[in-house]
Parts: sequence; C-alpha cells; structure tokens
Amino acid sequence: MEKNFWITDQPIQVNNCISKVVRPEAGAINTFIGTVREFTKDKRTLYLEYQAYVAMAEKKLAQIGDEINEKWQDAETAIVHRIGHLDISDIAVVIAVSTPHRHDAFEASRYAIERIKEIVPIWKKEHWEDGTKWIGDQKENTSYQEKLPTEEDMR
Repeated sequence: MEKNFWITDQPIQVNNCISKVVRPEAGAINTFIGTVREFTKDKRTLYLEYQAYVAMAEKKLAQIGDEINEKWQDAETAIVHRIGHLDISDIAVVIAVSTPHRHDAFEASRYAIERIKEIVPIWKKEHWEDGTKWIGDQKENTSYQEKLPTEEDMR
C-alpha cells in the first residue's frame, strides 16, 4: 500500500504526490511546493541540509492529514518532505490537497504547511557563504546549534 505521508532522501516527484489525491468528487487540487531559496534574512544560502526523526515525522504528517479531514471532511491530502542535502531551488516539501471546492483546498494547504513547521520533527541546517547554523525547529523557536534532538528527546 502506498503512503500519502512520507519522508524521502530523493528528489521529490510533484506529480507522484498530486496523483495520490486525484478523485472524481474533487473539483480542486491545491499544490504547495516549498523550495530552497538563495537568501534568508540578507544572508546568501549555498545549500540546506535537512534531518528528521523519520518514523515520528511520517506519523506527524499523517496526523496533519487527520486534522485536515476533521476541519474539511471532503479533503484528501498527501505530503512529502525531503531530507539530506538540498541545493538552491530544490524542492523541500510538496503538499497536495483535493476538495470539492477551491476555497477549502487553499485553506487546507495553508493549514498543512503551518502545522508541518509546528509539530513535525524535521531539522534544517543553513550553509551560508560565511558559516553554518542548525536553525532548529522550522518555526525557528528552538535552536539546535549546540545539539540536535535525539529520538528519545522526541518521545
């Protein structure tokens, strides 16, 4: 059985994610594609490195899918996030949400990316021209500069 929520270390195939939510009753499919940008807060990024507690991250992505189903009962969601070395313009995350009407698809997609940043154990290391830094959680509320969390920390 194919999963709708997964972590990969390979380049993301956008259409693979979209195909998981295509269905006859859906009048809209909204797709969010997050890519690696070159400048963050006036610093030039050379590349990013993502790490994750994969088993927990996939559970949390599925939890987000469940939350979307509670808020938008007719939604179907698929989410994939990439880990490892990502260059500028590489795709880091794809979210596909189908619903009968476009408004719900847009809202659910926005909800999904915000929740990913809040609850999914994925960590980002910025590699700049003048150094590197583990950013910490994706909301940048917790620094992991000194030590990355372990699987034990995440339980």
